[in-house]
Amino acid sequence: MKVVIFCGGRGTRLSGADGKSLPKPLVRIGYRPMLWHVMKYYAHFGHKDFILCLGNAAELIKEYFLNYNEWVSNNFTLTDGGKTVDLETEDIGDWHITFVDTGSRSNVGERLKAVEPYLRDEEIFLANYADGLTDLDLSRQVETLRTSGKVGCFLAVKPSQSFHVVRFGEDNVVSDISPVRDANVIINGGYFVFRRSIFDYIKQGEELVHEPFARLIRERQLLAYPYENFWSMDTFKDQVELTEMYERGNPPWAVWEEDHP
Repeated sequence: MKVVIFCGGRGTRLSGADGKSLPKPLVRIGYRPMLWHVMKYYAHFGHKDFILCLGNAAELIKEYFLNYNEWVSNNFTLTDGGKTVDLETEDIGDWHITFVDTGSRSNVGERLKAVEPYLRDEEIFLANYADGLTDLDLSRQVETLRTSGKVGCFLAVKPSQSFHVVRFGEDNVVSDISPVRDANVIINGGYFVFRRSIFDYIKQGEELVHEPFARLIRERQLLAYPYENFWSMDTFKDQVELTEMYERGNPPWAVWEEDHP
């Protein structure tokens, strides 16, 4: 099934990264940008038909794939004085990627609406914010949506950030302060499964998780998929931690690796 990836935002929460002028999906984790890791994850589960919803710095994302170098992350043999490169494996040789300009200032709902024509024949499709990584067994989330008969399903996770949740009374005296991961807070993890009928719930200009999700909730057509294992990436601090995981070897989200647990 097709995978819609929202990669047109400005990525202000990653403004402290070394590549701060890049759109968030192009911030690197090891050899490859975040966007590649997200796409590689979906490809591992057999979903290799991608629709990239472009906006801010769209030309950089286009250029990245138009000038894609397989040798960066694959083993190869060099012969003929450097004239011949024989790759042992390839990353994106069987990927189908459609690049769609969905507006530099569009919200997620508008971006999704803009690619509706590309999903005309899809009963169910996938979508992603392109700023989070997980080791989720995607096939289980898809099957949950499929068997439920509902319209939408999203990954529900605990925040990975390090900020604290504060509780206080009417007199402003603090009653509790605790790490957000220890609090009873669940957020939208940005991994979606939708039936095509989601477009019936989105009106012009609406943000996906606001009015459209409110309509789904009223009709009991929206599922959360709780997940307590690995999920991370929304801030510069997380990007640093993910890079460190990658450099140590066998990062938890790399489900495509042969030795992945």
